[in-house]
Amino acid sequence: MNQRTCNPDYPRPQFVRKAWHNLNGEWEFEYDDDNRGEREGWSSGKPLSRTIRVPFCYQSELSGIGEPTIHDTVWYRRTVQLTSKRANYRQLLHFGAVDYAAKVWVNGCLVAQHEGGHTPFTADITYAAREGANELVVQARDYGTDVTLPRGKQYWKEQPEQVFYTATTGIWQTVWLEEVYDSYIDAVYLTPDIDRNDIRIRLRIEGWRPGLRVRARIAFEGETIAEDVFQLRAAEETRTIGLHDFNDHGLGRWWTPERPNLYDISFALYEGEQIVDEADSYFGMRKISIEDGKVCLNNRPYYMKLVLDQGYFPGGLLTADSGEALRRDVELTKAMGFNGARKHQKIEDPRYLYWCDVLGLLVWGEMANAYQYSETYVQRITREWQEAVLRDYNHPCIVAWVPINESWGVPNMLVDKRQQQHTLAMYHLTQSLDDTRLVLSNDGWEHTRSDLATIHDYEHRREVLAERYATARSAIDSLAQNRWIYVPGYAYNGEPIHLSEFGGISYRTGESAGWGYSAAADGEDYLRRLIDVMAPIAGSRAIQGYCYTQLTDVQQEINGLLTADREPKLPLEVIRKLNEGDLD
Repeated sequence: MNQRTCNPDYPRPQFVRKAWHNLNGEWEFEYDDDNRGEREGWSSGKPLSRTIRVPFCYQSELSGIGEPTIHDTVWYRRTVQLTSKRANYRQLLHFGAVDYAAKVWVNGCLVAQHEGGHTPFTADITYAAREGANELVVQARDYGTDVTLPRGKQYWKEQPEQVFYTATTGIWQTVWLEEVYDSYIDAVYLTPDIDRNDIRIRLRIEGWRPGLRVRARIAFEGETIAEDVFQLRAAEETRTIGLHDFNDHGLGRWWTPERPNLYDISFALYEGEQIVDEADSYFGMRKISIEDGKVCLNNRPYYMKLVLDQGYFPGGLLTADSGEALRRDVELTKAMGFNGARKHQKIEDPRYLYWCDVLGLLVWGEMANAYQYSETYVQRITREWQEAVLRDYNHPCIVAWVPINESWGVPNMLVDKRQQQHTLAMYHLTQSLDDTRLVLSNDGWEHTRSDLATIHDYEHRREVLAERYATARSAIDSLAQNRWIYVPGYAYNGEPIHLSEFGGISYRTGESAGWGYSAAADGEDYLRRLIDVMAPIAGSRAIQGYCYTQLTDVQQEINGLLTADREPKLPLEVIRKLNEGDLD
């Protein structure tokens, strides 16, 4: 598999099977404001009166509906043709994301239930499906006004305002079908180790039975450099394969944003001498760590220049109109001289992460947060966050995990010990799933334990920023945004300091009104204001990285470097020069 020519619309580029059937397109659709659908048998294939274009939510223009009104319960229906059903094979129905809770029926049989608006799930529909026409029905419930629901920037009112945007209800990522053998590779987790020069492979097999074998073949630029065949003695098996292809201390084949080298890895599952399942993946040999108080990429100090990216798209809201649109965002980010992106309040489509892997862009993966604390909230976010970390574990581009941002969901962090313990629990839970990346307890302020000391600061006066970030101590004591960086009982212990939100300068280039954290009158004023906020950060010896707010305008927020339609407000090369330190 040539990773650089992968189908840009394939929904799971980190784990590719050749045969799959895309179920996006026109579906029947219905609102169910009275929650009568299950009582009246809609799950058994009752025709619905409207149509919608999947995978776009009904609130978006690209869905063909474009209505922002709140409807907590919606239904989908379509017919799926199965030309044949082979003995000893399974039919798997995949959903990239359904916001928030989903039930799925095939031919009137309930085949799946899932909660979590940003994470994927799979239904084994083998025993419900039949040859010929099959009725596929989906119910989605979104609890539009529940502020304990992990929802990110989706507003609980119909019209967006402040930092909140139009909500997304129902299916908003690809739906697809694939056929697999009774025994198949369910998941693979790949952990590179540049210090030992090996890759650890953990496989999970569905339908395991004695006698199964796996062949793992690793290639770089088309040349096979390692291969191993091993017995599967349990449903989960771990294998470490050494890589013996480095001839320059790894510098030529390690993954970095500047040199995004990727290894291809293919898996074949054998029963006897027959291959019964095959899948292709890839990995990057890279390491993110903190050494002597400095952020290091591949054991060398690395300055992260990130841009805040909220992942909203014209016409589609959270859903891009194509894989090429996702690639374009990565290309624009790199063209402006950023080496990374902080995906903000959204678990992004895996296809975006694929292009970050291939083109070379660091990513901070961030959970979509709730706004109020409750026991139900804790259960919801904990479950969905685990699914998100495991979904994206293999992407070399991801270097940091952000389960909570700005005390969202834990608004009483300063005085509520339970909420403090929750952020600690999310930190340690994340580390228990993935100890190879940096983890933050609460990005921006009110940290308990975090691997970085991150600060959000929308001050626009150059002299204030220069004084505030002159030293590590002045940065930590600054009360930026009038917030304590650490809650009482926790303290700064020399962690690298990262200014993970700043800037936010609004510049209106079209007819739409909007806001930012400070406002530019024209292009010349905009450039001056950008220099005023970037120069003191570039000159600070205390700051080890930054994240500028933000990549694009989003609805009423017009503080993007690009418009919502991805048109630059200043030439891309001008922004690149600023990121490169040319601030005269």
